[in-house]
Amino acid sequence: MMRQAGRHLPEYREVRAKARDFLDFCYSPSLAAEATLQPVRRYGMDGAILFADILLVLDAMGRNVRFIEGEGPRVDPATKASDLSQVPMEKILARLAPVGETVERVRASLDDSTTLIGFAGSPWTVGVYAIEGRGGTDKADSRKFGYQHPEELDGMLEQLVEASAHYLLMQANAGADALMLFESWAEGLPEDAFERWVIGPTAKLVQRVRALGVTQPIIGFPRGAGGLVVDYAERTGVNAVGLDTAIPLKRIAAALPKGMAVQGNLDPMRLIAGGAAMEDRVREIITSLKGRPHIFNLGHGVTPETPIPHVESVLRTIRSMK
Repeated sequence: MMRQAGRHLPEYREVRAKARDFLDFCYSPSLAAEATLQPVRRYGMDGAILFADILLVLDAMGRNVRFIEGEGPRVDPATKASDLSQVPMEKILARLAPVGETVERVRASLDDSTTLIGFAGSPWTVGVYAIEGRGGTDKADSRKFGYQHPEELDGMLEQLVEASAHYLLMQANAGADALMLFESWAEGLPEDAFERWVIGPTAKLVQRVRALGVTQPIIGFPRGAGGLVVDYAERTGVNAVGLDTAIPLKRIAAALPKGMAVQGNLDPMRLIAGGAAMEDRVREIITSLKGRPHIFNLGHGVTPETPIPHVESVLRTIRSMK
């Protein structure tokens, strides 16, 4: 379940309290590895999801990432492509090296039957943070920037493709069995903008990762893409696609490339609500995707107020259908 190493676990809150701040948490391999492993221990998950953050790449690129309590991330905004090329790749990777160590620690702690999923933010999503300096916006400033300064945005996305490709290579070399690309801000884009800012850079990132020698499967998650998720799946080169909560599951699944694995799309609010409606929807999702490779997941992340018994109920329901 996405963001499974999250605040709904008391053991997570205990280990989080040991870090000076959130960035320190992400860059402390012993703490980050523990956060990654906790859901596997408690629930017997089939896969461990690396505990990190999509903004670590921007931090390593010198954009002064910080997390404000109660407000979320803040980033020194970039106004031109050259703002993201100030730090050489060697120093970027040195800053990100603790994440590689976290992957190594987790992989060494897992048995071979448990998959370890590494990840990075997709270029457009990370670029939105770079331009706007924060999340939780309607992306208006980023969209206007792209329309008014298309070459500058293209240059920013190229910089993010290169840094992210090497970051994913690091994770693959450290023991990640699969890699995931989070396109958290794909929603609300016109078709031509989605083509230029999401599909194009993602395809370049996948190609660059492959050119660097990475063979692990890549999962793409374009949250909010709607019907454009089919174009995304067909043209980016990803091996699997994540579906958010609003995707019409049967219709979109039928339109996706034959044999492509699908991940998603249980609403996290159903996980909070629990009961028969939650369990029935779990069964419906599994039945709808029968005959296609399927990674059961949420359509977004686990939220802090999620009751642990509800997660356990979902897992029992899934396992009863195997």
